[in-house]
Amino acid sequence: MSRRPFELAPTLDDLTYVRDHFSGSGATAVVMTMGALHEGHATLIRAARAHVGPQGFVTVTVFVNPLQFGKGEDLDRYPRTLDADLALAEQAGADAVFAPSADEVYPGGQPQVRISAGPMGERLEGATRPGHFDGVLTVVAKLLHLTRPDVAFFGQKDAQQLAMIRRMVRDLNFGVEIVGVPTVREADGLALSSRNRYLSPEERRTALALSQALFAGSDRHAAQEALRARAREVPATHARAQALSAIGESRAAADAHAVAQVPGGGPAAIRAAARLLLDDAARLRPALVLDYLALVDPADFTEIPDDFTGEAVLAVAAKVGTTRLIDNIPLHFGTPGAAS
Repeated sequence: MSRRPFELAPTLDDLTYVRDHFSGSGATAVVMTMGALHEGHATLIRAARAHVGPQGFVTVTVFVNPLQFGKGEDLDRYPRTLDADLALAEQAGADAVFAPSADEVYPGGQPQVRISAGPMGERLEGATRPGHFDGVLTVVAKLLHLTRPDVAFFGQKDAQQLAMIRRMVRDLNFGVEIVGVPTVREADGLALSSRNRYLSPEERRTALALSQALFAGSDRHAAQEALRARAREVPATHARAQALSAIGESRAAADAHAVAQVPGGGPAAIRAAARLLLDDAARLRPALVLDYLALVDPADFTEIPDDFTGEAVLAVAAKVGTTRLIDNIPLHFGTPGAAS
């Protein structure tokens, strides 16, 4: 089957025409962006194409949404690179790019009726950027209605945004599947972001502390989980201790029980391991200015308790120079078990 023509749709009428005349018999997918596309966006587009197959239809939206920018944020200087965006989107497998103006999305000016993000939208990113998630959810809702997809793809780098969109779709019965795609990183570990281009070489070196802190927390978590698993398998009996000593494992068993039983491990230790690197970066020049470091339940973005089990997110936000960056990493907490 030959590839259908790639189309730019600057208006809803254009998008409707393209979709009606060129969409195949398969499912439809959307990837929402604010432009300045990079390999992270390309990964989302490729995931969408793979999901719907050659008979499906993939739309990429390019729209810098004014509702989600607060006073003093970078709306005016946010990079706008439509020609390059079109080339990347086509190469990654999109069928159309919907690149509307603000008047097209918000005819008559900014909408009086908006979606409220609720309490979850007031935490972490929402606390730093009041009203941000109201603006995000409002434009996502509009774009879902305008593009009418069966499935929508979002990056896990914006973990709170992804969680909020999933909650909106579920709570308001949107009837669309939401798929999260893992964060794409550059070779040095920095999460890909359109804002990375704002960083000077010196600022970029400082910014690496974000991913390094997350990896440190993840390493600490992996060690704790491994030792807890060992502790559950090693009964604390004298006979067992003698047997372990005979094969040189007594220290491993002792460490396992210590991690499993002694206060100071768990979520607090993971946060502490990450915080050490962030504190070091705060002393660099240019310095990293931490906004938050949090280990949260993705269901509501509240901090997890010590006995938490299931999926969690270790999230960080900081400013380097005038550029604000966010990053996160998923962690899984296994079912705790007491050593006998």
